[in-house]
Parts: sequence; structure tokens; C-alpha cells
Amino acid sequence: MTAQLTLNELAALMKSAAGLTVDPKELANRQDATFADFGLDSLGLLGIVGELENRQGRPMPTDAERCKTPRDFLALVNTNSNTANDTVPTTGA
Repeated sequence: MTAQLTLNELAALMKSAAGLTVDPKELANRQDATFADFGLDSLGLLGIVGELENRQGRPMPTDAERCKTPRDFLALVNTNSNTANDTVPTTGA
């Protein structure tokens, strides 16, 4: 995984942590759709947050599991990465 989360990685996390298959291109085209529109519930998002915490070895922002859209989630998580001096583009789809 890159320093910042990409749409491709988010789609992969949706599959591995929540069992939900979403095309990264669909995420890119519908970044403002709610996670519920993609079939992801709050427990699935919590699983994604937990997986990211395990991979990165640090906690995610406290509001990460409350994000409603992929755009909001990426912005919050990647802003958190920027504070750790990580600068990798967020595009990936």
C-alpha cells in the first residue's frame, strides 16, 4: 500500500475487509455517492479502518469510520498521512 490511500486500494479494502466487490473506476466516477450506495455498511467501514490501522501501524483519525462517501474518507485518511510527511498522489483509478 502506498503512503496515501488510493481509490484502487480502497476498492481492494472494501473487498478484503467487507467482502464487497466495487470497481475502482466506479468509485472514481461516484466519489460523492454514499458508502451505503455501494452496499458498504458501518461495520464494513469499521473493518476497513481497522485494516488500515494494522497495515500502517498507527490509528486512523477518530472520525474515519463516520465518513459517508469515498471522497470524504480519502480526504480524511490522506490528510492524516500528510501530517506524517507522506506525499503520494491519491489518484489510482
